[in-house]
Amino acid sequence: MTTVAAYAAPAAKAPLERTTIERRAVREFDVLIDIKFAGICHSDIHQAQEGWGEAIFPMVPGHEIAGVVSEVGPGVTKFQVGDRVGVGCMVDSCRECENCRAGREQYCVQGNVPTYNGIGRDGEPTYGGYSEKVVVDENYVVRVPDGLSLDVAAPLLCAGITLYSPLKRWSAGPGKKVAIVGMGGLGHMGVKIAHALGAEVTVLSQSLRKKDDGLKLGADHYYATSDENTFKELAGTFDVVVSTVSAPLDFNSYLALLKTEGALVNVGAPEEPISLNLFSVIGGGKTLAGSMIGGIAETQEMLDFCAEHHLGAEIELIAASEINEAYERVQNSDVRYRFVIDTATI
Repeated sequence: MTTVAAYAAPAAKAPLERTTIERRAVREFDVLIDIKFAGICHSDIHQAQEGWGEAIFPMVPGHEIAGVVSEVGPGVTKFQVGDRVGVGCMVDSCRECENCRAGREQYCVQGNVPTYNGIGRDGEPTYGGYSEKVVVDENYVVRVPDGLSLDVAAPLLCAGITLYSPLKRWSAGPGKKVAIVGMGGLGHMGVKIAHALGAEVTVLSQSLRKKDDGLKLGADHYYATSDENTFKELAGTFDVVVSTVSAPLDFNSYLALLKTEGALVNVGAPEEPISLNLFSVIGGGKTLAGSMIGGIAETQEMLDFCAEHHLGAEIELIAASEINEAYERVQNSDVRYRFVIDTATI
């Protein structure tokens, strides 16, 4: 076991504080990673505040991890000391079910092992990236290409793959009209990736406050959803609408923005249930779908794609002592567009 410094929430809704945790000794197929940067995802806040249900405390959040390999187990073949690597939202799965065998480990039938707020296959709780080091099985580690600096790569391990996977699945590309709902940590990566894939991109945000940023990042159009004329003007426009927001929406209104047989894909996870008139789906043969991160191979594909197109996250780099302030700012939509912790300050 190795003792490392970390920032943890001691209880639900409690401020995060500096502490120490134990990392397991490196096993045969393990990789020890010196964490350099860790992104702050809105999911971290939901879980630290038990917004999605009962959680495990003390909790060390963080599933957007970028760092450097400092030790490998004797059976490791994919990585060596000095490699630049990342860890996303899961650190294990059953490896045997149909989904795991197909490279969809995120949908493991037995449930994947989350990077934090979970229980590993060894029965021990998992702790995330707000820490100095982490030990992960090599099969759940990805390589960060040389074309990406580690600080802007960290958020790609959640925000990047969360948008890349549905955009690829629903064939966003030339000739397709794609709308991204929300211009935040997830949404801004959706704009970048959809633009790089060749789609015509529209941002749907509450206001026009971030319009200049959206256009600069690759959006072709930008509309305020607070303007009632937006939904009238854009009715029947889009092939794909991807909602990134974590608050309940009027899904009936957003379904009306789709072309016949278009898809509304939800990647945000509101804490409250939504109301839906099924005729909004049936009329027009539309699809209301969900998508959750991506498998390990697809995550590597996403990183390679982002490196090829020079797509890193737009970040605000902070010291670990600023985590609690950052949480408040995320809840107030006061970040452009992802906080990333410099873990050297832990």
